[in-house]
Amino acid sequence: MKMNKYTRAAFLLGLCLAAGKMQAQTPAHTIDYYIAHAPFKMPAITAPTFAGKVFNIKDYGAVGDGQTLNTSAFEKAISACNAAGGGTVLIPSGLWLTGPIELKSNVNLHAERGALITFSTDHSIYPIVEGKTKTLLSGNKLENVAVTGDGVFDGGGDTWRPLKKTKASPSLWADMQKHGHVVSKDGSMLWPTQEAMDGEAYLKTLKGKANLTPQDYLPARDFLRPTMVSITNSKNVLFDGPTFKNSPQFALNPKNCTDMIIRNVTIFNEYWAQNGDAIDLSSCKNAIVFNCTVHAGDDGICMKSSGTPKDGEAALKNIIIADCVVYHAHGGFVVGSNTDGGMQNVYVTNCNYVNTDVGIRIKSSRGRGGLVHDIYIDNIYMHNILNEAVLFSTYYEDDGPGGDSGKTFEVNAKTPRFQDFHISNVYCSGAHNAISIVGLPEMPVSKLYFENMIISADKPVDMSQAADISLKNVKVLSPEKTLFSLNNTSNLKIDHMEFGDNIHTFISLKGEKSSGISVANTRMEGISAPVEAGDGAKKDGVVIK
Repeated sequence: MKMNKYTRAAFLLGLCLAAGKMQAQTPAHTIDYYIAHAPFKMPAITAPTFAGKVFNIKDYGAVGDGQTLNTSAFEKAISACNAAGGGTVLIPSGLWLTGPIELKSNVNLHAERGALITFSTDHSIYPIVEGKTKTLLSGNKLENVAVTGDGVFDGGGDTWRPLKKTKASPSLWADMQKHGHVVSKDGSMLWPTQEAMDGEAYLKTLKGKANLTPQDYLPARDFLRPTMVSITNSKNVLFDGPTFKNSPQFALNPKNCTDMIIRNVTIFNEYWAQNGDAIDLSSCKNAIVFNCTVHAGDDGICMKSSGTPKDGEAALKNIIIADCVVYHAHGGFVVGSNTDGGMQNVYVTNCNYVNTDVGIRIKSSRGRGGLVHDIYIDNIYMHNILNEAVLFSTYYEDDGPGGDSGKTFEVNAKTPRFQDFHISNVYCSGAHNAISIVGLPEMPVSKLYFENMIISADKPVDMSQAADISLKNVKVLSPEKTLFSLNNTSNLKIDHMEFGDNIHTFISLKGEKSSGISVANTRMEGISAPVEAGDGAKKDGVVIK
């Protein structure tokens, strides 16, 4: 959006607040500091330690010339380190070409500054495992494992990913075609190969067939893009220092990990990188992500949770995200869209989101949802957000709040439920929408608490199918004449709301469920229509004190 007077004022205020906060902070926070300041009881997390032995990949035949394939040398060094009881596998300065790398317990894979690890663009060296292409850097059922150092890992993702025309400049589109990319029949997409373009259709022919082997999936190998880095079903995991770039799809995607630290990590994917998520935690517990910098083609730092909660306990629980910067991404901090495993106790603090599509993005939909609750977000500073500064939506990749979505469906275990979110001290200079909340007729988004926020945006606040919402000391600056657009929203409390002098209507109310709305300690001078009601709503559903 343009830097109008509202945007400039909020931006300058945000800078002042951010500067004041930085002056008050210590130079660097420790893990214990973050745990002590979490708004819930966070278990202690200790970084893994390793034996003093060092296993240099050069001693196992690796050659850092960018031409020699070093897959075997990596495997030998990691196996030797593990067999010796653990230690550090050292990747010295150099250009190291490799195929898939698989980690083992008690191994610290350490890439020195100057080490550039490039994953081969020869897709044939990546095996098919359970119908998927093997992850580039992986490990399963490990304990005490780390990837550290200031080296750079390049996933060769541009040889795997399709490219949407809507995301490409004319020069990029033309350049990709010169390098052999294939245009889809409708002209909307470029694919790296014909095999990649035909892969989805081929996989449909395999549905319903029994006893499939890896060989059966080979014709779709180029379509089956691998994750770049994924440690699964593991304990005591550390990522500290490296840069991961150019991933085929998700960059860093730990799954079912407990006691995990991700710090000082940089993720860089171009904005056009299809499914180029940066950091996705899937069903992890007791994890902290801090001092990370992200530039993503999809979600920035995202929480995912799939499966059925065991004994009613959320699959993703006790997570801290702190002192991170997210540049371009579909969302700065994201929940979903897979939330059916449940989420509880997530704390996001002191982060910057710049030029992201959405700032705080909470998303799910029918069939992939679950209970997400006790989420705390504070001290967030955002600038130039393309769409919503804050978004709650249970219609992700669905038909939206109109059309069929007006129907009420039966509530089941996979109905998305967002509740008990505490969002405070959020400052945003420039967004299209300030706050947007869209729930389901059968399951409103509920128990959201907003406090101490300043947002400048083209459009202010809209809510549909929402209940038990509180806004206290919130300031929204927008050129629109209506401040709140509410549809089937109940039990909304507004206290000390601030806004510009251009507001004509304070609340536009629709829907027969809209009731129990109270406004306190908020000026109404100069507002010609404090409440407008229609479509089944009544003006007495709002009480202005």
